[in-house]
Amino acid sequence: MAQQLVVTAIGTDRTGIVSQLARLVSDCNCNIVDSRMAIFGNEFTFIMLLAGDAAAISKIEYLLPSSGLALDLLTMTKRTSAHKPQPLSKPYQLSYTGPDKVGTLGKMSSLLADHQVYIGSLRSETVVKEGVPLTNTVMTVQLPAQVQPQQLQRLIAQQLQEMALTGSFEPQG
Repeated sequence: MAQQLVVTAIGTDRTGIVSQLARLVSDCNCNIVDSRMAIFGNEFTFIMLLAGDAAAISKIEYLLPSSGLALDLLTMTKRTSAHKPQPLSKPYQLSYTGPDKVGTLGKMSSLLADHQVYIGSLRSETVVKEGVPLTNTVMTVQLPAQVQPQQLQRLIAQQLQEMALTGSFEPQG
């Protein structure tokens, strides 16, 4: 029976890290089911969801700490099970931009959490335009059946206005 393992690796960015980690995964007879990579500052971050039989998962759990050390990476693993999708709406995209202030993402994500809205993906960054730091955020979200999209759209628009942000909340696809 296939098992799953989440692997996180963080370290100084340099060429070849993804290749070396992917080779280790293959050598352990695991499959990369999903992955994300990003650069934060000068740090490389890589998250993978691996699948394999019990022996393969145990092997990578055993080899990863020493391999990570050799690659100068901080690594962490956690066993998991297959994702069971909840009955949610089709995806919506929430995007906003405006003055970069402490707490902006926290306020927006709290509004969503208060209405049991599921955040499936998130990208938030600070960009500097004409010397002014601006936050730029894009989220893919899904609503539970009891949440009316129009009601949530009004609440989001109100929150954006209160924080001097411009944005949208639209169905995807």
